[in-house]
Amino acid sequence: MILSKLADAARIRVERAKERQPLQGIKRQACTMEKGAFAFEHALRGDGMAFICEVKKASPSKGVIAEEFPYLEIAKEYEAAGAAAISVLTEPEHFLGQDAYLEEIARTVRTPVLRKDFTVDAYQIYEAKILGASAVLLICALLDTDILKAYIDICKTLGLSALVEAHSEEELHAALEAGATVIGVNNRDLKTFDVDISLCTRLRPLVPSEITFVAESGIKTRDDVKRLEDAGVDAVLIGEALMREANKRKALDGLRGVIG
Repeated sequence: MILSKLADAARIRVERAKERQPLQGIKRQACTMEKGAFAFEHALRGDGMAFICEVKKASPSKGVIAEEFPYLEIAKEYEAAGAAAISVLTEPEHFLGQDAYLEEIARTVRTPVLRKDFTVDAYQIYEAKILGASAVLLICALLDTDILKAYIDICKTLGLSALVEAHSEEELHAALEAGATVIGVNNRDLKTFDVDISLCTRLRPLVPSEITFVAESGIKTRDDVKRLEDAGVDAVLIGEALMREANKRKALDGLRGVIG
């Protein structure tokens, strides 16, 4: 399964990172930094639909999306277009991401930045803090409820938001039990990579209104966004649809339904 391969690769990367800098060292460094203010989740709770715009060079399902990849310019364009948050892929093997992309983007823009990676070890949360992230991704399919709760608690001590990703009713209940305050439902099954945008609309009623609800994957048109708005979704995470557009401001305006 693709998700298992991604998780295994992440574990190998973490072990190599620990050889360079042990957990205690990176934990100490992260914990001595100024505590974050949960900027990511606050940014998603404004009026109307919030847009998390993704900086992504490639994906396992689509291959290389952006041959030319001026990631800083892309992030600045998203910020100028009014993105609530920016998601940055740091997974290097299948998404061709780099930690440096996140670090430079977080240093350049004021918009909160999500580290989009496959979190399999607490080490990666401390690492994300040091890189400048405002949030990390936690995937229910990779983490049991107890570990999920422990990782959310670590995020709280650092002032980071945790975007807890689910793909089923069972995973949704695990996210709620673990104390998630931001839940993303991924319309893409990470085991098969099939996409069903109606998954979000079916699961939305199961999440209390005080929990920020994010729809992820497969969102390409204004009609898609309108459908999710009508279902009470708070935010959408959009990657490929924006990455393939030369004029990202115009594309984001179109998804918002702004005419002009």
